[in-house]
Amino acid sequence: MDVQQAADDIRQRTLAEIPRSLDRLIYLASMRDYNTGLYHHDGLAARFSQEVACEALADCHREAFRQLVGCSLQGLVGQMKAYMDSTHTSPSEFLTTWTRLEPYRVAVPVETDPLSVHFLFSSFRIALAILGARLSPPPSEPTA
Repeated sequence: MDVQQAADDIRQRTLAEIPRSLDRLIYLASMRDYNTGLYHHDGLAARFSQEVACEALADCHREAFRQLVGCSLQGLVGQMKAYMDSTHTSPSEFLTTWTRLEPYRVAVPVETDPLSVHFLFSSFRIALAILGARLSPPPSEPTA
């Protein structure tokens, strides 16, 4: 069985249920061992092989990353808002954590073009600032 079949399998069985590229990026990054850079998925490995499953997950991870890089800022803000809402974390806590810790940094696929990484990280920071501005109460007008 080849990598394309395994990638199609994970797209149809799992990723089709994850509607947004940002969510898919984070999900796929969580399948990767941070010490080795290798992806693990027991079900996919049982159907194919560990090596094929690893490469298929890496392909899908790169695909989710490319989709986010190609996303408009408005689209990225929408995805980030939807992801934030799905975490059941308070918006202020989410924004503070994502601004300070930048957890999206560990979600980048291995061997990704550094310029694309820099572009996406800049877009994430702008999207976070937009969401923060939307959640902040408008400044009160001085009374004369």
